[in-house]
Parts: sequence; C-alpha cells; structure tokens
Amino acid sequence: MKLLNLTLLLFCITGFAQVKTTQLDKTSIPKAIAYKGKIVSAVKFKDGGEETIVVTTETGEYQSKAETDESFRDAELFAYCYVLKNGVWAEKWKVYDFMKDCPVDLEANFIKNTFAVTDLDKNGKAEVWLMYNTGCHGDPSPINMKVLMYEGAKKYAMRGSTKVRISETEYEGGQYTFDDPFKQAPKVFKDYAIKLWDKNVIKVVK
Repeated sequence: MKLLNLTLLLFCITGFAQVKTTQLDKTSIPKAIAYKGKIVSAVKFKDGGEETIVVTTETGEYQSKAETDESFRDAELFAYCYVLKNGVWAEKWKVYDFMKDCPVDLEANFIKNTFAVTDLDKNGKAEVWLMYNTGCHGDPSPINMKVLMYEGAKKYAMRGSTKVRISETEYEGGQYTFDDPFKQAPKVFKDYAIKLWDKNVIKVVK
C-alpha cells in the first residue's frame, strides 16, 4: 500500500507515468549481480515482462593512485541494469563516469530525487532516468551535468553544465545539448528531461 501511494504521489508531482518498482537494499540484491561502490539506489521492476534490476552506486572520494600528493583525489559513479534470462542475471547496460586527479573540490555524484523508472510513451517499455554531476573546481563555477535515459538498451543523453550565480543579475552556465537519439525521440521524453534539468540546474554553493 505504501509503495502504491508513493507511485501515485510521484505521478501527481511530475505529471508523468511512473512504473511500479520495488526498492532493494544490499541484502536483497541477488549475489550474482556485481557492482562497485556504495549503493545510492536499487530497484526491481518488470520491463516488457522481464524481471529487471537497476543499481546506482558512488565510490565517494579516494586517494588518486596516479599522484603521491594526498590532496589529489578520484571519484567514480556507476549504474548497472540486469535482466533475468533463463534463471541467470545478465547485464543489459552499464554507465560509468568519473573525475580523477582533483586537488580541489571534487564531485561525481547522482543528483537526489532524480532517479526514476517511467513509461512516458505508454509502449510497455520502461525508461530508466539517471542524472548526475561531475566536476573539479576551486571556485563556485559551473560543473558538468548529465541526464541519461535508457529505454531497453538504447541510450539517450542530455549534456551540459550547472548554472551558478555570479552577480545580483547574472548567471553563468546552465546550457545543455541533446544527443541525436534524444533529438529524434518522442516529445514526451524531451519534456521530461527538460523538466529534470530546469529543476536541478542551479547549483547551490555551500
């Protein structure tokens, strides 16, 4: 009942159709599914009748192996999609991104409350949405931001940067581009991606 209510709430908030998912944790993820890093999100759902699991992880910051100076750090993030075929969990796709050898502020992290599984075009195929930042900067400048979406094994990408306020009336960054699959995608996909972007583009400097 709680899961159903959450799904209905997400629908009301976003205005887009969400796919019913079951939350997983480290103990409930099948041992056959390999992943690196600490779990950020993990869900199980049916995609066209196939049992599917998606796990997103982050390593957090760690000492760069290529540098002896301890101030240089690396960070990585991953997303894994597995499907159950003939009783065996097989990897369908994988995302890997990183920031390496950074001596200042380092970021490689998924943006909170942006992971989603939808069926926006109502074709019975789930769309998995990922959004994250990567950056290495010593001042409050824009950093990389990406929205990735997978429908089946097909990848759609929206790439650009965060927006940072540089004066009372001026901002820097915030631009984005769609890759070719996104440009040719149904309008509802682009609408959802732009909604995600606009909601998260302004980077709050702490």
